[in-house]
Amino acid sequence: MSRLYVARDPRVAARSLDGEMMIMSGRDSTLFTLNKTATILWQSADGTTPLDEIVDRKICTDFEVERSVALHDAEALARDLAAHEILQVSDHPIPAQTSGEAR
Repeated sequence: MSRLYVARDPRVAARSLDGEMMIMSGRDSTLFTLNKTATILWQSADGTTPLDEIVDRKICTDFEVERSVALHDAEALARDLAAHEILQVSDHPIPAQTSGEAR
């Protein structure tokens, strides 16, 4: 299995509220509320840290969950958020972008 990298899409609006993220899609203005686990993934999505390391270092250490289950769930969540253009997913590191750059 190849490594996945995730990065926040620079075109979204996001705010933290009581440890959970409220995110508005730049594509269609859909509002998403991320639970604490998904918020950890979102906040860790820097484009350079592989998803499996985020799961190992942040999710499995904070929650009682098997690594395989956490990794499966994190990948599904990342792909779902990517479908809404909230996250970017790649099998290579994702260079940092500013909100004015083209992808």
